[in-house]
Amino acid sequence: MNRLEHLRAALAALDRDHLRRVRYDNERPCSPRVLVDGKAYVAFCSNDYLGLAGDPRLAGALADGARRWGAGAGASHLVSGHYAVQHDLERRLAAFTGRERALVFPAGFMANCGIVPALAGHGDAIFADRLNHASLIDGMLLSRARAHRYPHCDLAALERLLAASDAPSKLIVSDAVFSMDGDVAPLRELMALAERFDAWLLIDDAHGFGVLGPQGRGALAEAGLPGDAAESWRLIQVGTLSKAAGVAGAFVAGAEDVVEWLMQKTRTYIFTTGSPPALAQALLASVDLIEEGEERRARLAALAGRLTDGLAQDRWKLLPSRTPIQPLIVGDNATALALAAALRDEGLWVPAIRPPTVPEGSARLRISLSAAHAPDDVDRLTAAIQRLETRL
Repeated sequence: MNRLEHLRAALAALDRDHLRRVRYDNERPCSPRVLVDGKAYVAFCSNDYLGLAGDPRLAGALADGARRWGAGAGASHLVSGHYAVQHDLERRLAAFTGRERALVFPAGFMANCGIVPALAGHGDAIFADRLNHASLIDGMLLSRARAHRYPHCDLAALERLLAASDAPSKLIVSDAVFSMDGDVAPLRELMALAERFDAWLLIDDAHGFGVLGPQGRGALAEAGLPGDAAESWRLIQVGTLSKAAGVAGAFVAGAEDVVEWLMQKTRTYIFTTGSPPALAQALLASVDLIEEGEERRARLAALAGRLTDGLAQDRWKLLPSRTPIQPLIVGDNATALALAAALRDEGLWVPAIRPPTVPEGSARLRISLSAAHAPDDVDRLTAAIQRLETRL
């Protein structure tokens, strides 16, 4: 059997185990109303939590930015690809998150893959929540540091690992909101452990930024962090600009000297072309809309409560979550796929998430809510799931 035949056999194994991923072409702008292969659906798939991705104000800011700044950056940020509007965005994000400085990246995956190795290397130790996002896991592997993965949100286990480590530099890494479970990390307790054991603390607030905290400043702000200014240097915040912010990119925010070090040492920042500056103009408008978006966040919270009340069931269980991520645990892969397909037949698009993205035996529907959903959309979804629970 040659290499191509091996590859085909591996693809067949994905089919057999109900693990092959597929793409769908949406023919409409991002919103809960999608059109795929000529059929209309109400979608519960998107991370556009505030409904900003299709907001005409952001589209207008992006168009104005393209007219002002052109289509591309032309070079890496450290050559000639950094523009005044991007500098303005970084200053705005630093002020919005309450940090001294921010640095913008083209994508969250790039940010995490580069920042982790810039903070820890050979001989150092990284302590990571077992349910961290793949980008944090890959960054940990790239660092060549000794990796310690503690059970999900298990502070006692983390404390034991930190106490037993004699590494010269320690880095604790965690999602703020876990993307497949929707729960929030114990951020204040993680900060206390970082201070006690003289460790860096890197928090990826991809799914909290724009949604949680006062004026949508994120899960860290909700937890009252960074807190003591004397210790705030050890806290490094990553945020995504493609989810609640509705555009694209990511940022890291922290103390001035720390962000300067990251700019000097993060390979995924140094060795890639800068983002189109037009995106920065759209993102400046997005941060304003996030800051003013209390009504959107209240609507989102109300929709989450409505979903929870409507899915109090016996067989499939919603995980406890106070975020727009509402996972419905189904169990086996085939049933999760069958449920997703049956919902599509009813004009409802909800993704089935299977291993290795989630642990074996915990295949689920990842229901993502948006402030752009209507209450009737949620009622339609809960009624359909209730019917299908007895049928499948």
